[in-house]
Amino acid sequence: MNSPTRTDKRDLILARGAQAMARRGYHGTGVQEIVQAAGIPKGSFYHYFASKEDFALQALDYLYAPRLARYQAALSNARLQPRQRILDYYAELIAHFARQERPEYHCFIGSLSFEMSELCRPIGQQVEAILLRSVEVLAVCLEQAREQGEIRAETDCLALAEFIGNAWEGALLRMKVGSSVAPLKIFLTQLEHLLVPGCNFSEFKENNA
Repeated sequence: MNSPTRTDKRDLILARGAQAMARRGYHGTGVQEIVQAAGIPKGSFYHYFASKEDFALQALDYLYAPRLARYQAALSNARLQPRQRILDYYAELIAHFARQERPEYHCFIGSLSFEMSELCRPIGQQVEAILLRSVEVLAVCLEQAREQGEIRAETDCLALAEFIGNAWEGALLRMKVGSSVAPLKIFLTQLEHLLVPGCNFSEFKENNA
């Protein structure tokens, strides 16, 4: 088993290094920048990671395993109806960004996907696996909403989950470019319109393309 000290130092490197890489990009961040961000000697890096690629792979798991767990917990909350779970989850995220004086969002997985998905197969595969898992979690909640009559019976829940996930990522990008939560609020308004029994998902996509 890893000792607490070893685990804590590894986690520190992963947390601080991932922040640096999210801001500067994979190619713009070397091992030196990672260890400087973590405040450790460069030699310590190689006690935990075989290479910068290995660091990126471990950082993806370190950051997104707990996020996916929180996402699943929120969308599995039996005290709320499925539709409300989804809307509340995104509303809370938007409230978080709205509290910031200048909304900021540095997406580690987004940065890696743009730079490395085609150049490094292991990173590309791990990014895709995380994104697919997120879609699956949302699709399960949408299926429950469909069973309870909150959305149309013929809804393709997996396709709808993909659409919502992609729309959210696009809204985050617009927020980052414009330093405004307005795109996120538009996303939530449209999501509320989308998740109703009478909404035809296919027509909704065409009307909002």
